[in-house]
Amino acid sequence: MAFDGAWKIDRNENYDKFMEKMGINVVKRKLAAHDNLKLIITQEGNKFTVKESSTFRNIEIVFELGVTFNYSLADGTELTGNWNLEGNKLVGKFQRVDNGKELNTVREIIRDEMVQTYVYDGVEAKRIFKKN
Repeated sequence: MAFDGAWKIDRNENYDKFMEKMGINVVKRKLAAHDNLKLIITQEGNKFTVKESSTFRNIEIVFELGVTFNYSLADGTELTGNWNLEGNKLVGKFQRVDNGKELNTVREIIRDEMVQTYVYDGVEAKRIFKKN
């Protein structure tokens, strides 16, 4: 699968506004903008393993396509939702546990980059990764 491999954050688009909308304070937003995020993604059938390492934390997320699971963002925000494959895109539909608002995300490979798009409460942001 095209998502398999090691990815390193290259740049962000509108990420600060997105984090602000999510309710993340200015200090955490400044730190998160330079979190040095790395992802290692492996896929076996419908099962994905994502090893996430950054300035803030190192975690491993295992999920199956279409199966609801719980996830916490680096700032502690709790989410519940799932990922599905729609064509060549990984589409995540999540809901915040604290306020019920939706956080949608899409991962897609565009040329040699993985673009992760987030949409929350009308604000869209992108994080662009390069193969490591």
